Amino acid sequence: MEQHIQAPISAEDARKLRAGDYVYITGTIYTARDAAHKRMQEALEKGEPLPFEMTQNVIYYMGPSPAREGRPIGSAGPTTASRMDKYASKLLDMGLTGMIGKGKRSDAVKEAIVSNGAVYFAAVGGAGALLSKSILSSEIVAYEDLGTEAVRRLKVKDFPVIVVIDSEGNDLYETAIKEFCQP
Repeated sequence: MEQHIQAPISAEDARKLRAGDYVYITGTIYTARDAAHKRMQEALEKGEPLPFEMTQNVIYYMGPSPAREGRPIGSAGPTTASRMDKYASKLLDMGLTGMIGKGKRSDAVKEAIVSNGAVYFAAVGGAGALLSKSILSSEIVAYEDLGTEAVRRLKVKDFPVIVVIDSEGNDLYETAIKEFCQP
């Protein structure tokens, strides 16, 4: 099913999405990769605020290439999501509604997705140049010293993703294997 949603994503909207849905996101999402997640974890341990409110927000696991002249961002393809698994459950418990990346997630993250009514989306790896065309603006909001791994606020329009794990725990990677790999 094809869905068009606004980000930030309400818990109600996240719960309506199903594994396998094609989704086009319009609104504000944030980027963070390994180094930024480590810094956010350190901030939480010190009782410091995070660079953005987690509630109803979406994190895109991405570090862009430099922008070409006249463009807000360079190639913007997804990073392997499992590298953020050790941080994801805590952020989901803090109200994070969505994550965008590529690849499988751990059982602990799947459980946190279900218990928090969140969703995990996949963006197509290798299509970073095409994905960047859906990004209207990019602004560094934290950890500028991390370069491409700095936290960015992106304004997106019809950013294409696929629901991989929905709020009920359905996992497209598992169901697709069963559906398409039957003898």
